[in-house]
Amino acid sequence: MRIGTDAILIGAWADPANVKSILEIGTGCGVISLMLSQRSTAWIDAIDSDEESIKQAGSNFQNSPWSKNLHAQCITLQNFASMNQKKYDMIITNPPFFIDSLQSPYPGKNRARHTSLLSRQELIAAVKHLLSSDGIFLIILPAEETGKLILLAETAGLYIRKQMKIKPKAGKPVNRILSGFGFHSDADPSLEELVIRNEDNSFTKEYVTFTEPYYFSLQ
Repeated sequence: MRIGTDAILIGAWADPANVKSILEIGTGCGVISLMLSQRSTAWIDAIDSDEESIKQAGSNFQNSPWSKNLHAQCITLQNFASMNQKKYDMIITNPPFFIDSLQSPYPGKNRARHTSLLSRQELIAAVKHLLSSDGIFLIILPAEETGKLILLAETAGLYIRKQMKIKPKAGKPVNRILSGFGFHSDADPSLEELVIRNEDNSFTKEYVTFTEPYYFSLQ
């Protein structure tokens, strides 16, 4: 399964240093959970509703140095939330982006990119149920979708704690926003910005520094 820049961004942005339990929603091949395991000793539950994705994630977990802390499960978030009372210190997701748009003829691709199997409302409701009182919920979305999610989250009692705005290239508008939510509102949330590429299409020094621990080489 292809590893996208969005997964790398949110995996690098998350800070699992003092976290004991993590839930990754929609793990795909498991790259975000593996990135977090690289920097923590937290127990990580990685779920996905796609059986082939979970098979791949499970294989990747078993072949990693952190297999004892990683668990992959094929289950929908709705079912997982209804069956669990456990609270997580961190919940993280790189979710489907496209709402009410033309779908691919390939079901697996639809599950990975569309919200038809998990609405934003269902996502927020599950996060509210599963997040610990001092926990953080991390998500990456297109800039135009972030404002809508913030309104949904605030209605549920989840508030912005930090954000990082992503520009694909110097001089281009923000196209992705990383957001961190918690149950406690913050009058002065942490705000950052990251530009991925320079005008000549090379990676910026900031992006290289940000993601370097996860690449063998970054040119």
